[in-house]
Amino acid sequence: MRISVIIPALNEADVIGQTIRELKTRNGQHVHEIIVADGGSTDQTREIAETSGARVIETARKGRARQMNAGAEAASSELFYFLHADSIPPRGFDQTIMTALQDGYPAGCFRLAFDSKHPLLRFYAWCTRFDIDAFRFGDQSLFITRDLFKSVGGFNPKLIVMEDNVMVRCIKKEGGFYISPKKVITSARKYRENGVIRLQLIFVLIYTLFFLGVSQETLVSTYKKLINS
Repeated sequence: MRISVIIPALNEADVIGQTIRELKTRNGQHVHEIIVADGGSTDQTREIAETSGARVIETARKGRARQMNAGAEAASSELFYFLHADSIPPRGFDQTIMTALQDGYPAGCFRLAFDSKHPLLRFYAWCTRFDIDAFRFGDQSLFITRDLFKSVGGFNPKLIVMEDNVMVRCIKKEGGFYISPKKVITSARKYRENGVIRLQLIFVLIYTLFFLGVSQETLVSTYKKLINS
């Protein structure tokens, strides 16, 4: 079984080249293609991604859920691996995914690590070892078979935030979900820009408001007002 790596991106020129280069050195023989689903970048994201060896598709509308769905639609493999533009998977990630499939897991993710030694970030990352839905987000990446992806209806295109957490919950209703002890290394740039405690409190607020039924429009507006970008 071959893997299509799908990376949603929007103005990620600073990191997309490194991510693609690292992908190429960290996989074995199972990665068939790298697809960057661009949501309308105004920087050099598309050009850098193509030069680095990825296939770039442009989506009609931005939004990570829509972009990842478009990437899946364009993919030719029977297995999808969704990865954020500023995240680097562990070495041999593709073989880890294949082993999980052989063990009966049609979907799963990796644990998390940040490119920072801040003690609180190390604690946040440590928590991702637990099989608790509140700790499952897109930074940890996600692998899923095409059949299961179709069965759960893909990512909910109506969701601008929380699309990754909702997706994992839908997957778990269908069957097993594997959490690898290996780690995806993700950028701590937003924490550096906003403060480690402050940003985590913002995330907790958004998470809580979502499950209280607050609209996506209000969640996005609240996030944009509080976040330093």
